[in-house]
Amino acid sequence: MLTDGLIRLEWAEDGVFEDRASSFAVNRNLPVPPFDVARSRGRLSIATARFRLEYDLAPFSPHGLTVGLTGGRLRSPVAWRFGTPAPTLGGTARTLDEVDGRIDLGAGVVSRRGVAVVDDSTSFLFDGGAVVPRRAGVHDLYLFAYGFDYAEAIQALYAVSGPPPVLPRWALGNWWSRYHAYSADEYLEVFRRFEAEDLPFSVAVLDMDWHLVGSVDPAQGSGWTGFTWERALFPDPTAFLAALHARGLKVTLNLHPADGVRAFEERYAAMARALAHDTSRGDPIPFDPTDTSFLTAYFHVLLHPLEEEGVDFWWIDWQQGPYSRLPGVDPLWLLNHYHFIDNGRDGRRPLILSRYAGPGSHRYPIGFSGDTVISWASLAFQPEFTATAANVGFGWWSHDIGGHFSGERDDELTLRWIQLGVFSPILRLHSSANPFVTREPWTLAPEARAHAGAALKFRHRLVPYLHTMNHRAASEGKPLVRPMYHLYPGDDAAYGVPNQFAFGTQMIVAPITGPHDPVTLMGSVRVWLPEGTWTDLFTGASYAGGGELTLHRDNGSIPVLLRAGAIVPLTGATDLDASQNPDHLELVVAPGADGAFTLMEDDGTGGLSAPIPVASTPIRWEQATGTLTIGAVAGAAGIVPRTRTWTVTLLACPGISAVSVDGRQEAASGHGGQTRITLADCPTSRPVRLVFGPGLTTRTVDVAGRLFDVLHRAHYDQEAKVDAAAVLAGPIDRTVQLARLQAQGIPAPLLSAITELLVAAQGPKAGI
Repeated sequence: MLTDGLIRLEWAEDGVFEDRASSFAVNRNLPVPPFDVARSRGRLSIATARFRLEYDLAPFSPHGLTVGLTGGRLRSPVAWRFGTPAPTLGGTARTLDEVDGRIDLGAGVVSRRGVAVVDDSTSFLFDGGAVVPRRAGVHDLYLFAYGFDYAEAIQALYAVSGPPPVLPRWALGNWWSRYHAYSADEYLEVFRRFEAEDLPFSVAVLDMDWHLVGSVDPAQGSGWTGFTWERALFPDPTAFLAALHARGLKVTLNLHPADGVRAFEERYAAMARALAHDTSRGDPIPFDPTDTSFLTAYFHVLLHPLEEEGVDFWWIDWQQGPYSRLPGVDPLWLLNHYHFIDNGRDGRRPLILSRYAGPGSHRYPIGFSGDTVISWASLAFQPEFTATAANVGFGWWSHDIGGHFSGERDDELTLRWIQLGVFSPILRLHSSANPFVTREPWTLAPEARAHAGAALKFRHRLVPYLHTMNHRAASEGKPLVRPMYHLYPGDDAAYGVPNQFAFGTQMIVAPITGPHDPVTLMGSVRVWLPEGTWTDLFTGASYAGGGELTLHRDNGSIPVLLRAGAIVPLTGATDLDASQNPDHLELVVAPGADGAFTLMEDDGTGGLSAPIPVASTPIRWEQATGTLTIGAVAGAAGIVPRTRTWTVTLLACPGISAVSVDGRQEAASGHGGQTRITLADCPTSRPVRLVFGPGLTTRTVDVAGRLFDVLHRAHYDQEAKVDAAAVLAGPIDRTVQLARLQAQGIPAPLLSAITELLVAAQGPKAGI
């Protein structure tokens, strides 16, 4: 018994129970939950508050081993039998290489039937500092019987498999990546242009051409594997990396280590000495991650000197396949495990970028999902792919934002992908070496270029929110991106919107993943809004929940919805350094209900071998009085600035000209239906109390103007627009307006866009 909903079941002919940690299960020493045991007529019964297991004490079989649910809304005398499928809501996949659309997502630990199973029978084991394969003929199962308590099932997964670590703050900013043989000057020029365009980045990625590739003698094999700088492109690697660091960037280099260390490598002789390898014939040193001597030399001789030159972490790409010298031991697992540990040496916060290697991979972020096909179908699958990964605890996917290869040029597709990237775990712009496939925003058409730049800036403004969710994922076991059914497991509608997802605690995101309609010139997405009031972060439109609605957006944004009472911390508009805790923070509040948010910050220290010092700032919205209280910072000292500038923005809540701040009146401003106030130089050691006044709720402003804009931009008969505008201006209710518009023959997409605004105009009490 591991928890009241998680039990480990093992059968082995030799009767030896396996106590060593596996690649999946690293911590079975958990507090034993209450349970009852009964034996009767050669059968064993084990019962907890969640399930009852019946077992005939024989080798596992469908008739001799069953589990039934006893708690919650999914009571069932038999919910699972050994040897029968335990259908789940999916997990994730190893790669999206060459995937153009949807693929199977394997198994996770949550199921609408209430029972899921992780089969750990073939994973490898940790034996001291070495790894060893499993014995044959063993069943080793982890049975999750959590019913609809999906969040608790994920927490149980983390309890036995280890929690996800806290990422460095800078990893949450924008990454630049391209498969291209850059020279040092070309690469630095890209970042000079980013600076000139005022586009923020925090991570610089160099794909495989940093090392010797084209100059490798075919007799030595391919150029995929390499550990030696290509001096024709990078004559002074240390100076090059220092120039990137001077711009505030962290640097990662791509590795394909499967071909080992060959005679042309600069450190071939040193590796040979470390491993007593005969160099007389120039034979390569084989890649063998199961050999601890090789691993020691691999890190100390090959990689640490490159890190001393300025490499911050490694992108471990896939080339070696799933097999190693030891049966059942996946070399990718070993690379992820040992690279992550090595990167966390000397008290550093560890990080890698690598492929997914199966359940338990959440311990080694970040995941690289592979070479993505450039297509709308590929984009349309990524939100579901990312959210469903939470079902197996994998919360930090990094996709090729914009796609890697193939496809046609489509600036709208690139823009929508970047907008999804803003609300993805990691935003890493990427493309192939094809000179016509580019991700620099200035290569896009003017409108797409402007919106892409705004999106990249907003990503850096989101970092305070993202980093709080980063800490929350590690401490509370709740990934940043989760499917809607994690929050509303008992509502059938939550299962019908796979591309809509919860983004942390305060937002629901419904990305637009299809091209615009030729009539409205807007993209659209079908959303399901749970009960409550929901306000769009970007448009300020406010909707009542409790049903489905189609939302329409121009190229400037995608739907990002805040529940009443939500509080979202952003950096100030010009404070875009993703590595630093900002001096200026903006708090975006959606009035209408009580709300709270605790901002979490750290100083970048701590990791595997040391605790992470955290400073927390509690923020609370009281709906009855319209009061926002920014609490005094608590926790580790010296992490946040001694004083801060706070901007508070009330969404869709206009008309407030003055705010009481700690008892004194301060002027507020309004723009686009918002109310905003800025307070400079507030000591973070003291609370700040802002009273906006009672009875505040969000409402969609200037509906008439928005309706005119929708009609004006539509590619539709101009005279028919006049008739439609007359109907919309009339003093009749929404139902009659829609009936008359339909009778006029308004195209369905245009009628749908109008309907959205009429619904928003009704206010939060109207319903959908």
